[in-house]
Amino acid sequence: MKKKQAISIVIPCYNEEASLSQLAQQLLPAIDKLSRKYTVEPIFVDDGSIDRTNELLHQHFAGLANVKIVKHEKNKNLGAALRTGFSQASGDLVAALDSDCTYSPELIATMIEMMDEQTHIVTVSPYHPQGKVHNVPAHRIFLSKSASRLYKIVLGCPLHTYTAMVRVYKKEVIQNVSFEADNFLGVTELLVKAVLKGYQVKELPVELEARKFGISKMKKFPITVIGNHLSLLSTVMKHKLFRNSL
Repeated sequence: MKKKQAISIVIPCYNEEASLSQLAQQLLPAIDKLSRKYTVEPIFVDDGSIDRTNELLHQHFAGLANVKIVKHEKNKNLGAALRTGFSQASGDLVAALDSDCTYSPELIATMIEMMDEQTHIVTVSPYHPQGKVHNVPAHRIFLSKSASRLYKIVLGCPLHTYTAMVRVYKKEVIQNVSFEADNFLGVTELLVKAVLKGYQVKELPVELEARKFGISKMKKFPITVIGNHLSLLSTVMKHKLFRNSL
């Protein structure tokens, strides 16, 4: 019998007590469907939550096959949580999914189907011409879109969205591309460095909506975030001009 392809799904969680019930309602049926074709490894990273997140993760998901629930003793931020999850992943494909159901877990199956021999990453793309954004604060959309446009120009790569976390990677990308940012910038840094290494990316146009459960961990787009993007863009430009190491 042919061995099933394995998919690891990394889900960072930080103080998500209010959203985990909704996540379970959407994620469990999605995993059930995926399990018919793939070996699924759900990996939850509790990033130092101080509410009931860890308790509820075990309550809702501890019975899943191949599940891993990892806890940071202190909050380390999104990039660090992703690195922890990726380090635990054993799948041929590694997905990153948010815990607030901003994007449906069912998208993972569609993204896997978009993979082929030439494609190494599939990312959701609300800023694609066929994508849409609903009820998200205007300042966040403006700054996120602006950052994505700048990366598109500097990289010379026709992607429309560089800031979305929800993606599916071939395992070799996770193994060969490192990223240092512990915060939200880590999501962009990983994609940018993968593109610079020649990995090919496909976009899935999606509709982005503001979260309905729990509290956003990015209430504002502080000046430090803008500075972080400008710093990464500067690094990319120097690499392209002088072939500096990343």
